[in-house]
Amino acid sequence: MPVQLDHTIMHATDKFVSARFLAELTGVGEPVETGPFAAVTFANDLTVDYADTVVAPEAIVLQHLAFRVTDEEFDEIFGRIQERGLPYWADPHHEKPQQIGHLDGARGVYVDDPDGHAIEFLTPRTGASLDTDAS
Repeated sequence: MPVQLDHTIMHATDKFVSARFLAELTGVGEPVETGPFAAVTFANDLTVDYADTVVAPEAIVLQHLAFRVTDEEFDEIFGRIQERGLPYWADPHHEKPQQIGHLDGARGVYVDDPDGHAIEFLTPRTGASLDTDAS
């Protein structure tokens, strides 16, 4: 069996607010309380488990989650980002606001969750060149 990521834990100021944010953007079901976590489950059985921080909110270490999605899923997710009026970027350093990134034929977009964790959605690469566009 190949190695596969099973779950990851993200700290949040409110586990259900952050879990719902991710679940709504990706179009998966409502988060489920599992012990101390609010779990978002994806079709491949990966779960992103959100935990309320036990320290001050400013002590949360920001993390980056990247999700490979189909072109159709990307369009749906990007539509939800735009519908909500969320800021988004073409790059991880937030230097290209309100743009989609293009790298080797893939499209990518970054959005921050309610605690500032970077959430990236990208399509598979096809070998084309690097570019960004204000889509």
